[in-house]
Amino acid sequence: MEFKNAVLLLFICVLCFQLSHGAKILGIFPMPAKSHYTLGNSLMRGLAEAGHDVTMISPHNDKVPTRNGSYRNVVLTGFADSYEAAMKRANPFEKSHSNSFRYLLLFQKQITILIEKTFENPNVKELLNSDETFDIVIVEQITNEAFKYFAHHFKAHLVMFSSIAADSKINYVVANPTMISYTPLVDTDFSREMSLYQRIHNFLLYINEAIIYRYHWLPFQNTLLQKYFPGSPSMLELNYNVSLVLVNSHESIQPAIPLVPNMIPIGGFHINKPKSLPQDLQKYLDEATEGVVYASFGSSVKAKSLPNDKKEALLKTFGSVKEKVLWKWEGDEIKNLPSNVKTAKWFPQREILAHPNVKLFITQGGLLSLTETIYNGVPVLVIPIFGDQAMNAQMVISNGYGLSLPFHDPEFSDEKLTPILKELLSNPKYKDNALKRSQIFHDREMDPLQKAVYWIEYVIRHNGAPQLRVWGVNLPWYQLYSLDVIGILVTIIGLIFIFIYIIIKYLLSFITKKNSDIKYKQSKGTKKIKKN
Repeated sequence: MEFKNAVLLLFICVLCFQLSHGAKILGIFPMPAKSHYTLGNSLMRGLAEAGHDVTMISPHNDKVPTRNGSYRNVVLTGFADSYEAAMKRANPFEKSHSNSFRYLLLFQKQITILIEKTFENPNVKELLNSDETFDIVIVEQITNEAFKYFAHHFKAHLVMFSSIAADSKINYVVANPTMISYTPLVDTDFSREMSLYQRIHNFLLYINEAIIYRYHWLPFQNTLLQKYFPGSPSMLELNYNVSLVLVNSHESIQPAIPLVPNMIPIGGFHINKPKSLPQDLQKYLDEATEGVVYASFGSSVKAKSLPNDKKEALLKTFGSVKEKVLWKWEGDEIKNLPSNVKTAKWFPQREILAHPNVKLFITQGGLLSLTETIYNGVPVLVIPIFGDQAMNAQMVISNGYGLSLPFHDPEFSDEKLTPILKELLSNPKYKDNALKRSQIFHDREMDPLQKAVYWIEYVIRHNGAPQLRVWGVNLPWYQLYSLDVIGILVTIIGLIFIFIYIIIKYLLSFITKKNSDIKYKQSKGTKKIKKN
């Protein structure tokens, strides 16, 4: 009997260990952009290092072995090459500004192509047709609703990941409130301190987005799923299966917003401790006694595509300061390069920002770059070009650790850029505010990657963790926002006012008529007296 109890106890211990430390996890990160891959790869490798069996669907192939667990790539062949070719054809510096109300539809068209190519990819088909099972499916949420099907197919718990802070495009999945009165939508360049006009614009943009999502995008995704997976559950059912949402945000980076219990912020989880710099770069930075300005427009935007007037404006500005300048420049050697400027096609950004002599970071305002500069407490000059960069620039200004000059500003020139650069380099308040942001970033209950691992394991331990879900996920949108209650109350109040109006109108009519009768009788009596 004791032997049986010991075997049973051992079985329970092994089962608990497998549930919490040896789960099979599938990650779906099909976006070809390097920034998206960096986030997805960091999360999935972190789970592998925690001892899990990880499979990642993405356009890239990471062959570096893990110390723990296992890490396997299901490569979306051709995605990365097609993306690079598209980026070469398009020049984001000349990108025209789309109307905010049309942008979502245009973006969804591109996402549709991505979804269909993913479902049609031979490597993905092979995985879907296999007899493999997974405990967790993690999907990067970027209006690619149909990918939630993978969790249904593998009978797994569903975790969503957002590469940005919680916004209206993911809030609805877990009934997280979208406070449009002080939360600008991603497609705007508003700060949280919006004017009345901006709040009206933000409100109309939100309503437009909600209508498109509810009555166009979700039904279209249902049609798409039935095309590839006949008999698939509806998007409403798939959305209900979401156990957890991981958002790439933190109060040190973005303004604080409400979050429901199963929406977990893990901003900065992709940042590792800096490695050693190459010897020549280490020497260059060490000898920069006046300081260093580091300039990079990120991985997707190539500085070599800059229009000549903007390039010359930047070069004149760089040459006007005493600090050394490191500029990520992917083109040929620049003629008449200022003596204090050093260019290269690639720089180890995290390691450079960690060097104490770096005084300023010039960036396009991508969220990953801003996260890394906050991590190291370095002030920034943001030159937003497209996407969420304009809104990110407003966050920088609001938090006081940088300034901004939009790339598409008609007055973009060295005359305007140089004073901004010198203000950032000479005024200590920007460095002080950057260090305050950095302190907030590092003051956490646990490392953000460890936090992500903990909550994913929590979902496994608690069989989907339904206790974290708010009841709002069960309500239709009009009940969630109490529109039916408001409608009834407005109707009742309206009827009361109508009733009061009718009563008052009747009383006034009655009084008027009575007064008329009295006056008529009086006038008739007066006429009789005159006759007599």
